Amino acid sequence: MRRNNGTLNAQLSRVISETGHTDQLVVTDAGLPIPPGVERVDLAVRENLPSFLDLLDVVLAEVAVEDVLLSEEISEASPRMLAEIEKRFAAQGIGLRFVPHTVFKQATAGARAAVRSGEFTPYANVLLTAGVVY
Repeated sequence: MRRNNGTLNAQLSRVISETGHTDQLVVTDAGLPIPPGVERVDLAVRENLPSFLDLLDVVLAEVAVEDVLLSEEISEASPRMLAEIEKRFAAQGIGLRFVPHTVFKQATAGARAAVRSGEFTPYANVLLTAGVVY
């Protein structure tokens, strides 16, 4: 369910407004394949613009999250990115779940939408399950 903090991008704002409890959103790096049937909100402009973390922060400002799924490969390939992701969810008391990247990509097929950043850091992707704000 949506928190009202004013996302400027019309498509992203609509997707967030339409997201309900247990719906899933993927915040992606520039390279994650988006399955057919999953709405693509492509905000990538160039390498690392916008950054994954900036885009994740925008989404988290408006979406209550109850579950977070990541690729386990991020631990070795991008430990600094993982630490930044962990900080954001630890503050909310939300633990992270990890699966192999092939399983992660399969899980994204059930997402309501994928929000694509310009991030070039490997495995900078999260599958968020929406919670409720009450």
